[in-house]
Amino acid sequence: MKLNLQKTAFVFPGQGSQSVGMGRDLAAQFPIAKLTLEEADSILGFSLSKLMMEGAADELNDTVNTQPALFVHSVASYRAFSHLYPDMKPALLAGHSLGELSALAASGALSFADGLRLVRKRGELMKHAGTLAPGGMAAILNLDIPALEKVCTEASTEHEVVQVANDNCPGQVVISGAKPAVERAMVGAKTAGAKRALPLAVSIAAHSALMASIQQEWNEAVASAKFTSLEIPVIGNVHAMPLTDEASARADIMAQMQSRVRWTESVRYMVAQGINTFVEVGTGTVLGGLVKRIADDMIILPLGNPQDFAALE
Repeated sequence: MKLNLQKTAFVFPGQGSQSVGMGRDLAAQFPIAKLTLEEADSILGFSLSKLMMEGAADELNDTVNTQPALFVHSVASYRAFSHLYPDMKPALLAGHSLGELSALAASGALSFADGLRLVRKRGELMKHAGTLAPGGMAAILNLDIPALEKVCTEASTEHEVVQVANDNCPGQVVISGAKPAVERAMVGAKTAGAKRALPLAVSIAAHSALMASIQQEWNEAVASAKFTSLEIPVIGNVHAMPLTDEASARADIMAQMQSRVRWTESVRYMVAQGINTFVEVGTGTVLGGLVKRIADDMIILPLGNPQDFAALE
């Protein structure tokens, strides 16, 4: 195999990477992937696999379905890799937002069943939070974090808060919060020199204080799920540092609900540990594109379709 796994990190995508047809070719090629999708259908009590492979797109894009679909495709891809190369493990794991749960499942900290139920619950709670406290998100291009933090502070009021939600890569940051505050921050960002400020087509203010309404129920769900020790360190979203035990994994997953996804810092940390190859496990190539903008001269590979596995040989 081409990979030097001592210098390889596997990374797992979050919302936005989903697409109709996800997992179809993988399941057709690898029996272990097909079994994973069937297991998911059994756990959830409906045919998530049909929704993934055939659509409809609007149903797949509903966060209660998007999140488990991405988790299932990522785990199916990782299981296929482990089946082909049973003694080989990457040096580090990381996931963007929802993808952190996929990474924890790959690390052995969460069983597939517990992870899937937790991911489904996460989607349900986040959707509910969006009805209790509708919010918005916006992508801000070409404005650095300190300047954007200042903009968010100035755009926030006591009852309308906006904050940095996703530090995706230099030049691409997502803000999240109460819709009026997001709109004020978009204007402020442009005034401060942002190239563009683009509203995202969501009603859920992920990774912001608007998730406070469901935080307690989420904490209880995480607390009741069974976690075990991590076989591979996962770089957590909240602090961009390794999660190495059950307690730190639980704490990060809980805090992540209202905290910033520190993706730029996470990638830089992994590169500083000697990582030179990033394998995006599951659907799409969004994270690979971000990595390219964070670090120079990285090898970036997808791993979600049969041709991706063939390219490793």
